[in-house]
Amino acid sequence: MISKVPVIEQCTVSENVQQGIMVEDLAGYLARNEKLVFPHRHNFYHLLLFTKGGGKHTIDFETFEIVPWQIYFMSPGQIHTWSFEGEMDGYVVNFDKDFFKTFLLRPDYIGSFSFFSGLVRDEVFMVKSAERELIVDTFQRLQTYMRDVDFARIALLYIFYLLEKQRDLPVALRDDVYNHTLLRNFLNLIELNYKSLRLPKDYAALLYITPNHLNALCRETLGSSAGEIIRQRVLLEAKRLLAIKDYGISEIAYELNFNDNSYFTKFFKKGEGSTPEEFRKKHI
Repeated sequence: MISKVPVIEQCTVSENVQQGIMVEDLAGYLARNEKLVFPHRHNFYHLLLFTKGGGKHTIDFETFEIVPWQIYFMSPGQIHTWSFEGEMDGYVVNFDKDFFKTFLLRPDYIGSFSFFSGLVRDEVFMVKSAERELIVDTFQRLQTYMRDVDFARIALLYIFYLLEKQRDLPVALRDDVYNHTLLRNFLNLIELNYKSLRLPKDYAALLYITPNHLNALCRETLGSSAGEIIRQRVLLEAKRLLAIKDYGISEIAYELNFNDNSYFTKFFKKGEGSTPEEFRKKHI
């Protein structure tokens, strides 16, 4: 298979990486990576704060208009591209998947922040004016003392805390720890099983709750049924496979555990509004 969307490793785009983290001014980062305008994936976590500039950037086939004080977060594996306009500036942080592994009692702790959890389908949002000065100051300190890895971890977690505090989250996520944990576990189970388990009742059984409870919680908090959330994850993987490799449609159908090519095409067209072939022509 010929990869259409390369996986970018941190060492190829980051300068002066210190024990798994890089913090840099956006202007300098773009000057060194000016050719990185093609669709690509990362094998590391990536966050970017814009303080100047415009244009567009795309994450997993969703396009966003760039405005100052927008911030976005990306997890490993997501497909990304950008087209910038004007003088760009801000901050870029790249950190390895295991950056917090030996530092926190719960290695999956960063998943409790909404922009990494998948519970709020919006990893792109605006930094509110009241928090801007403090967040920029923390980015600057993080950049200055990046060589102190424990300080870097604490400063980065503090930035996450400040950003999480300013977000308007659903009450079920903000105040109910049990429901928050339940939904995170549901999404984690989808990530592990979406190719083989397609029915909400299968996941409800793994979570020791009823399908009705799971469905009601998903609708109340995420705005979609449990079945729709499962189907959207399958659809996203289909789009990634169409863009990433020279798979035939039948191979993708097989990879995603569809019984036949025709059923996969109907599933894709219903979810995306175009056939797999039409989607591929548009995105490669």
